Amino acid sequence: MSDALFEEHLARGAAPAAAWGLFDADGLRHARQSGVAADTAFRIASCTKSFTAAALLSLRDEGLLGLDDPVTRTVPGLSLAGLPSAGSAVPTVRMLLTMSSGLPTDDPWADRQEAMTAAAFDALLAAGVRFEAEPGTRFAYSNLGYALLGRVIEVVSGRSYQSFVTERLLTPLGLASTGFDASVAAPGGVAVGHRRHAGAWEPLPFTGPGAFSAIGGLFSTVADLARWAGWLASAFDADADDAVLSAASRREMQQLHRLDQTVSERPTGYGYGLFVEQYSPSSRVVSHSGGYPGFSAHMRWSLEQRLGVVAFSNATYSRVSATATAVLDALLAEREAAASAPAPVPPLWPETRAAQTAVTELLADWAGGDEKPLEPTLFSENVALDLPLERRTAALRLALADIGGLTAGSPTDACSDGPAHLAWFLPGASGRLRVEIRLTPEARPRVQTLLVAVDRAGR
Repeated sequence: MSDALFEEHLARGAAPAAAWGLFDADGLRHARQSGVAADTAFRIASCTKSFTAAALLSLRDEGLLGLDDPVTRTVPGLSLAGLPSAGSAVPTVRMLLTMSSGLPTDDPWADRQEAMTAAAFDALLAAGVRFEAEPGTRFAYSNLGYALLGRVIEVVSGRSYQSFVTERLLTPLGLASTGFDASVAAPGGVAVGHRRHAGAWEPLPFTGPGAFSAIGGLFSTVADLARWAGWLASAFDADADDAVLSAASRREMQQLHRLDQTVSERPTGYGYGLFVEQYSPSSRVVSHSGGYPGFSAHMRWSLEQRLGVVAFSNATYSRVSATATAVLDALLAEREAAASAPAPVPPLWPETRAAQTAVTELLADWAGGDEKPLEPTLFSENVALDLPLERRTAALRLALADIGGLTAGSPTDACSDGPAHLAWFLPGASGRLRVEIRLTPEARPRVQTLLVAVDRAGR
């Protein structure tokens, strides 16, 4: 199915060539290309921003900078004369990371600035830049902001941005076919970018690394980018820590830190170098697109399903992101339709399981007429205050009458929204009870919520 959608993308004349792949928790599981050799490198353009964010967080984790540092602490040559008002905040590193610095969207201009020299960049910053909003107040996609982060990395690390990313991320992660110019060692060579002109494909020259490499300068292959995306997604696995960048910092990258107010379909916003979409209360998709003269790229993955797509094409504005999105959405829908059992309950605290057993036994005692009290070692003080014992047992008797009493069947899990929460069913003669508990955040957690009701849907 995925191959057919990408082949249709090319058949519509979107680009001369494309490459794509699917990955899961075990790595790249399927790769295909058309119009180029296997393992060909493409420009990944703004997908580079995730590497910039990861490099910056590694310096933060070393204690060499703070995310709430004003950017002028490391880039003092930046003139702030263009701030909206005398009371404006100085943009911080975090504001730049989350696309909320107040700088305007600048794709067409910035896409042509990659090879800018350090001296020219210094001159641009010293002349001043214009802000369209108060820093820290709204989302606007700014490439200049990420170019500034590239300069922060250079100042703090004492190395060029390109060499720092290579040494800190690419080499230790084994991304041997990823690099900052067309000489990257990809087995299939490097795809040439194109644009449409007079009904034909016109090849475009490559631009070299420079002061704007941090916004989109990397080349990569399907295999390498899938490995990168899978490594980011693995931060939510157990024992996912890594010497390259901690699991905590990688999880931090994949949180919705700044809402994109232009998107109305579902909550969507920016993390650190990545977009985050809340597909549903229990489903999040992380992604980033890349567009450069002659190239289009996209990577996206489901955090819960650990299933993702990477895709490239070698044409300006080919919108390979739309096809990659359609592919992942279709795969996720297939998985949802194929699921014949309820979603598995996530790992619970041992105390939550123990409380389930104790509460089930207590309800059985109540059902048998033994109105045992609420033990303070099991229940927090609020439980008796929120609904006194006599009212709880009276409500239970009514519910039991409705389902013909409890039977000897085993409890079955219903759902959980986290380690301290669980809902389950107790079978009855003509229906079932739904029981729900939630534990306190104490060192020795106790039940703070106890709800019991007839499950009408299960009758």
